[in-house]
Amino acid sequence: QVQLVESGGGLVQPGGSLRLSCAASGGIFNLSPMGWYRQAPGKQRELVATITSAGNTNYANSVKGRFTISRDNAKNTVYLQMNSLKAEDTAVYYCNADQVLTGKGFSNAWGQGTQVTVSS
Repeated sequence: QVQLVESGGGLVQPGGSLRLSCAASGGIFNLSPMGWYRQAPGKQRELVATITSAGNTNYANSVKGRFTISRDNAKNTVYLQMNSLKAEDTAVYYCNADQVLTGKGFSNAWGQGTQVTVSS
């Protein structure tokens, strides 16, 4: 069974930093593009950042220069370093694996989400 488990969320003051982690299990992830998405109350889920198996990254304009996505394939873990946090970054952050290889072929998987709240 494919599982993605996020951690590292919490309450932080504006201008602060957090590092999210996403631990993956139950499949082969090193070939899969991975991503972080977020959903604020009353809004649709939106892309934050993605990283390919080769390490190429893509960011939403709203987080460019502040957030950094990275991956450790040996640990099946994806990270999101978030700096200079703003109130508008408050959301539930979700990890996504786009093409997880299992015995049944490729599948898409989501984590359960971790809350990030930026407030003074």
